[in-house]
Parts: sequence; C-alpha cells; structure tokens
Amino acid sequence: MFIDEATIYVAGGDGGHGCVSFRREKFVPRGGPNGGDGGKGGDVILHASENVDTLMDVSSRVKYVAENGHNGEGSNRHGRSGEDLIIHLPVGTVVKDRDSGRVLKDLTEPEQYVRIARGGRGGRGNKYFAGPTNRTPRTAEKG
Repeated sequence: MFIDEATIYVAGGDGGHGCVSFRREKFVPRGGPNGGDGGKGGDVILHASENVDTLMDVSSRVKYVAENGHNGEGSNRHGRSGEDLIIHLPVGTVVKDRDSGRVLKDLTEPEQYVRIARGGRGGRGNKYFAGPTNRTPRTAEKG
C-alpha cells in the first residue's frame, strides 16, 4: 500500500525538575545546598532518508513524543537529558503546519533534517539560588 499524506502530532520532551538537597557529612558543619539541575527534554527531528519510500510507517502511529529529561539529584548531580526522537521520512516530503497550512520545510535532498519540536529546559536546583543573602534556599525550578 502506498500512502501519500499523513497527519501526525509531535511534542518535545519535558525538562526534568531541579532538586532541593543539602550536604550533610560528619565533619562538615553547615554543608550548604547541593541540589542538581534537571536534564533537557528530547527534540523531535524529521529526517529525509533514502531507505524510506512511503509514509506507511509514519501513518500507523499518530502521536510522537520525545523522551522527558530526568530530575536532578543531590550531590550536585544533574539529570540526564532525554533522547531525541528521529522520524525517518522519504525524500521529497513537504512538512506543513496543520493549523496554518504554512510550509515549514521541504525535504528535497537525502540526509536533510529539521527540528520540528524542541525539548523543554531542565529546572535549576537549589545550588543555583544560593548567594550571600540566601545561603540555604529551599526552592528549585520545575522542568
């Protein structure tokens, strides 16, 4: 079967949350904040490939969402970034926005790609908010 047109929903991954953590060790009095930042969410990338001839694989699935970033952890450990989701399309595919009908990209050559949805930024941990006036911040950002 040959499919000439497909409508899909794409979304980038959410960023990971920042962490609220405090250093606590036996011989370190007043250790201070050490919450790590959250990881970046994955992007959705459309890639023109010579190995794909039809939109059959794309049309069988409607929703494409990239991986979310992981949350930050204590000891200043940053969360892992989400994996990018790469969708392989045949050469000559025209990518349009469904609502406006505007052409976003015409994938006319092999190995051409376009980032169609950007992943979210990871939240900052409480280590980022520490300063001379606020030495023990108990806040962190969400991703």
